[in-house]
Amino acid sequence: MSSSQISKTKTSFYRRLYVAYLIDQGIASVPALTEATGMPRRTAQDTLNALAELDIDCRFEPEPGERHNIGRYVIHDWGAINPEWIARHQGAIKAALGYP
Repeated sequence: MSSSQISKTKTSFYRRLYVAYLIDQGIASVPALTEATGMPRRTAQDTLNALAELDIDCRFEPEPGERHNIGRYVIHDWGAINPEWIARHQGAIKAALGYP
């Protein structure tokens, strides 16, 4: 199924799941997320902000002694989401979203 055949609701859900998964795998900054997915910076930022809607507790943790928002995002709680399911289905999720 191509990404044009998938509903906006599903692609939004998949995008959030995949971004949380990437953060958990250490791809944990906006520049790293945009590089890994090809999504625009604004989309990455909006997706990070939307993780709370899925009860995924994702927080930015600044690097000690650094300025200008240098740091990384960390998943503190997945809520009702099973990250193992995302890991098993990441190929299909990436394909549905058109990510490399």
